[in-house]
Amino acid sequence: MTSNTSTDIEPEEDPSEVAEEVFEEIDNRRSLSGAAVVAVAAVGITFSAFQLWLGARGFVFDFGIPGYGTIDLGSLSSLQIRAIHVNFALVLAFLLFPGSNGSGLLTGLVDRAARAVSDRAGDSPVSTVVSGVRDALWWVFVDEESSRITPSDLVLILFSTFPTLYYVTRYSEITDVIRVRGLGGAGGLSEVYPWLAPLEVGPLAEYTLAYLMGVLAILLVLEATRRALGLLLTLLVSLFLLYAKYGYLLPRDLPVARTFATSQLRWNQIVQNLWYTVEGILGVPVGVSVRFIYIFILFGAFLEMSGAGKWFIDLAYSITGTRKGGPAKASVVASGFMGMLSGSSVANTVTTGALTIPLMKRSGYSPEFSGAVESSVSSGGQILPPVMGAAAFLIVEYTGTPFREVVIAATLPAIAFFFGMWVMVHFEAAKHDIGGLARSELLDLGPHMRRGWFYLVPLGLLLYYLVIARLSVGRAGWLTIAATIGLIALVAAYNRRLGPYLVGTFAAVYALFAGSLFALGTTPVGLLYGAETADFGLVAAFGEAASSLPTIATVVGVAFLLADPSGDAPLLELDDSVENSIDWVDERLGTGIGGTRVGRFGSFVVKAMDSGARTATLVVVAVAAAGIIPGVIGITGLGGSLRALILEVSGGSLVLLLILAGIAAVIVGMGMPTTVMYIIIVVLLGPVLPDFGIAILAVHLFVLYLGLMADVTPPVMVAAYAAAGIAKSDPFETGKQAFLLSLNKILVPFAFVFSPGILLLRTRDGEGSILTGTDVADLGFFVPEVAVPIVATFAGVYGLGVAIIGYYHTDVRRGSRAALVAAAVLLSIPGMVLLPASAALGLVGVDASLYTVSNDVIARGAGAVMLAVGLIRNRRRAGERGTSTGTASGVTATDAGDAAVES
Repeated sequence: MTSNTSTDIEPEEDPSEVAEEVFEEIDNRRSLSGAAVVAVAAVGITFSAFQLWLGARGFVFDFGIPGYGTIDLGSLSSLQIRAIHVNFALVLAFLLFPGSNGSGLLTGLVDRAARAVSDRAGDSPVSTVVSGVRDALWWVFVDEESSRITPSDLVLILFSTFPTLYYVTRYSEITDVIRVRGLGGAGGLSEVYPWLAPLEVGPLAEYTLAYLMGVLAILLVLEATRRALGLLLTLLVSLFLLYAKYGYLLPRDLPVARTFATSQLRWNQIVQNLWYTVEGILGVPVGVSVRFIYIFILFGAFLEMSGAGKWFIDLAYSITGTRKGGPAKASVVASGFMGMLSGSSVANTVTTGALTIPLMKRSGYSPEFSGAVESSVSSGGQILPPVMGAAAFLIVEYTGTPFREVVIAATLPAIAFFFGMWVMVHFEAAKHDIGGLARSELLDLGPHMRRGWFYLVPLGLLLYYLVIARLSVGRAGWLTIAATIGLIALVAAYNRRLGPYLVGTFAAVYALFAGSLFALGTTPVGLLYGAETADFGLVAAFGEAASSLPTIATVVGVAFLLADPSGDAPLLELDDSVENSIDWVDERLGTGIGGTRVGRFGSFVVKAMDSGARTATLVVVAVAAAGIIPGVIGITGLGGSLRALILEVSGGSLVLLLILAGIAAVIVGMGMPTTVMYIIIVVLLGPVLPDFGIAILAVHLFVLYLGLMADVTPPVMVAAYAAAGIAKSDPFETGKQAFLLSLNKILVPFAFVFSPGILLLRTRDGEGSILTGTDVADLGFFVPEVAVPIVATFAGVYGLGVAIIGYYHTDVRRGSRAALVAAAVLLSIPGMVLLPASAALGLVGVDASLYTVSNDVIARGAGAVMLAVGLIRNRRRAGERGTSTGTASGVTATDAGDAAVES
């Protein structure tokens, strides 16, 4: 099913430059310089600072000054915060993405018209005027080189602040008037701002200010979506808007049209629902972005900018690089980690692929297979706990499931997917006798761990806060970011000369905090601010003081940095983008920030905040636009009609419904951000699947898994396209192989939908809950419904991997491949066979329910036998041909078993 189609490996260009070019081609961001870079950074840093405040203090804006008291700046409601959140994203979208590069339909018509006039009129005043008008329009609207901010961008940025200002300053009118009397009851321009009465002409006089601000907000979100995410999503959202207004015109005498016909709505009602309630743009998706998504994107940015990304990639190569097919196995490990941080299949593909793809090609993998491996595992990063992607936080909100339970449930399926990738790259290596890298080309594991073990601390803390301490998602994210900043401050301050003093001071301040809590009932900081006191025993005091460790680490680290700003920092290895930013500032300002530890630490913090905001912009714009879709479905009542239509089309068959849902997720996910795909599919199909007794968490994870397939599914396959650009391979062939390598993203979700025990869930009356000790002790449940499905699914993934690669000791024949696929299905999802079989018997008058726990176990056993027979038969064929001794391909008899052992 896969093949190495390219054998000649051309001389490589600089991989990082190639990756950057590919990302720019796909991402369409501007390459800004000078003051524009500073402006974007200023907005991004402010956005991140705003979100950090929300994570630390909530929606109340006040701060205390020792000896003076508290300065209260006020508080904002949830909707006001969401409006500001979206406003920041709109500003960054208009700064980062050009509105037009001159190649569009409208600009093309203008340009051709101007040239036609100039050709006919020659060197005349008419030609001069027309050319001048064309040049003026280009200056105002067009950014041909994607390198400058146009006047129209600045106008849109100014306009984007108006709806938010209205929200912040006129919130009482929204709550007391608009929600009671509608937009028509709000004040006009002159009523709200009497000094603007002269402007009240035309639409400004006809409509209320609230209505105009709502329309403006919707149009700005659509424009930001067009720029940042493309025309496809913009058209889809616009179609829903038009449906809300004109859906009542659908004929009610036609069966399908009757299902989608709505009652007549006024624009007032639509705008109010989409901008002034929690049902539209400022609905659940944006609320999740405010509370969860942004803070975790920021955490990923801090961890990546600290150098953790490079360290983990090197760690993966140190562990796996010398093994058979080591570079590809390292790609599986490193890309999974980086994808978890970035939350973007394309960004992960480009970031890690710049290193992994050339090494895979050099070791002997074909360019197509190298790109396929990288894009497949990169798209899988969004399903890997503990961070996962932005859609995981939407799952938390839509299902009401605590994030710790989402993490626990998603762990085994994610491991199964990456296990399958490991198996496939191993057998591809065995098939073509691809070895690993020489140990001399890799970093030694011991010294590498000593240089960067501290990068594991933030991830460990995150798991502790979420799973053990059971803090809220936002609070856990904020505390982990604070801990990461404090940790890097200590790392930046550490060297051989100051190390003992740094550690001693840190321990002393910690002891001081604990002693203050024990003796005075509060910390030294609490004393300054007059905080309330409490009684703490000695042990409790040290435990409570531990919550201040991030603050202590930051203060102590920065103090040492300021005391010795130019000392060496042997452990500080920041991301290349941080170093490049430092060099850029030094070059333009003539400073020496790059040569100081304190400057490098400050640059790390600033760059992480800027990078987090840039990454989050796409997500925030996506969820704001996607919020329109459930808003329209809610106001039109389309949800109930769709639910009835879906059930009718599926004929009440769970198998058919799951297949339809999977196909829909893949199609909708093509060219769409994962979050948008998830929102659309969950809104349309989410209410239907639980009717079949499926745990709601399993339903939502199923949608997420299948949607991620779109990133590697031809013809769109954005992640595979990015990987092909770096690998210099055929894009379609790369996408085809990436799709095949990703088939576990189909097998695994179908498996856990039928067997929620794989998610460590026990379903009772359609409600799933994480397994408890009592559930594990109930062997009559645990063994057949948890242990057996888990083991069988991993075995199925193994068999599917062999079938996809077509090698086990020797080439696997076509018939054997088909048998291995059948074995994988029986092992992983026997319900896909038993349910249709029951339905078929029903058609001939036999009323038999084949899908039972006992039959499930029997079917899995049959699949296990088929898998064992297939593998044994192929091994015997290899022995008969002499390949097991290495005479044909150099593959030893133990190589085929290494995949499972190494995993």
